Amino acid sequence: MKKFKMTINGNQYEVNIVNVEDNIAEVEVNGTHYQVEIDKQIQKTKTPKLVRSVVSPSTDSAPSIQKTSSPSAPKGVGFVKAPLPGVILNVHVREGDIVKVGDKLITLEAMKMENSVNADKEGKILSIKIKQGDSVLEGDLLIEIGS
Repeated sequence: MKKFKMTINGNQYEVNIVNVEDNIAEVEVNGTHYQVEIDKQIQKTKTPKLVRSVVSPSTDSAPSIQKTSSPSAPKGVGFVKAPLPGVILNVHVREGDIVKVGDKLITLEAMKMENSVNADKEGKILSIKIKQGDSVLEGDLLIEIGS
């Protein structure tokens, strides 16, 4: 914040420049805020502005934003996908089993740590796409759960 003391028509003013964006300046004159338009040609800076997008972890069981997938990829809550790359240590269910939300389906080893993959939908196990010892990548289809 830059501070200036100005005298206009014999009156003293304390001016603080709070913010300048493009040709609009936010200033404070003797404690009162004003938005002032600067009458000069704006030159583009060579330094780009950094704009970060909101990131949602791929392991969210109930994501806050809708994710997109390729048209040929399986869709829906009934498809359990690998949350990270690793090796399948154990498959805890069989085709035809009835599962509830939160039931342990698979134990996955990733980076020397065991991770549990749980059901995010209740229903019947329609198909199991992997077996013990398989290597999987993040997003690979593991199990299909249906009604």
